[in-house]
This record gives sequence, C-alpha cells and structure tokens, in this order.
Amino acid sequence: MELVTPSIGLIFWTTLVFLILLFVLGKYAWKPMLSAVKEREASIEDALRAAEKAREDIQKLTSDNEKLLQEARLERDKIIKEAAQAANLLRQEAADRASAEAAQILQKARTAIDTEKESAKAEIRTLVAQLSLEIAEKILRSELKNDQKNQDLVQTYLKESKLN
Repeated sequence: MELVTPSIGLIFWTTLVFLILLFVLGKYAWKPMLSAVKEREASIEDALRAAEKAREDIQKLTSDNEKLLQEARLERDKIIKEAAQAANLLRQEAADRASAEAAQILQKARTAIDTEKESAKAEIRTLVAQLSLEIAEKILRSELKNDQKNQDLVQTYLKESKLN
C-alpha cells in the first residue's frame, strides 16, 4: 500500500523539486519560448499585413493597367479613325486635282484644236484662192491665144455691159 499512499517526505521533496523545476523553466525556458512565440506571432501578423498590402497594391495596379489599356484602345481607335479620315481626304483632294487638271488639259486641247482648225481653214482658203487664180489664168491664156475668140469675148462683154 505504500505505493498507493505516498509518505509526507516524498510529497515534500516532489513538491520542492517541482517548484524548483517550475522556477528554472520559467526563468530560462518559458520566457525565451514565449518571447520567440510572440516574435513569431508578430512576424506572421506583419507578413499578413504586408501580403494584404501587396494584394491591394496588385489590385490597384491591375485596375490602373486595365484603365491604361482601355485608354490606349480608345487612343488607338481614335488614331485609326483620324488616319482613315485623312486618307479619304487626301484621296478626295487627289481626285479633285486630277479632275481639275484633266478639265484644264481638255480645255487647252480644245483651244489648240480650234486654233489649228482655223489655221487650216485659212490655209485651205489661201490654197483654193491661189489654185483658182492659177486655173483662171491658164483658162484665160488658152482662151486668149486665139484672136477671134478674143474679139468675140470682148464683144460679148460689151453687150452685157450695155444691157445692165
């Protein structure tokens, strides 16, 4: 029964050893362990705060990137639209210039044709007049070689002039 009911001396020494052990552990083991646990807890909290801040920063950067991307798309669309308008304007101006130049060239050609036409008409008149004179001269010479014909012709002209 001695094992089941300990003696007073055993209880005293067990209690004294337990208190000494408790004091030594409290002085040299628990304080460093508790301070290490508190430091670990503080570092975990700091890491959690840093992670939350990083997540917020990433979310903010993502939002800013989306906004910048949207602005860039709008700017791209605006530039493409302006370029298309400028190309259409240049195309229209080129077509207008080409039409104006074609009309001017056509007008110059018509003027040149009219000038050449009048020049050709004048030249033809001159040639016809010269040819007519040459023919008349040849006819008159052949007719006037014969004296009898000359006399008859003069008489005919005289009669016609008297009648008028």
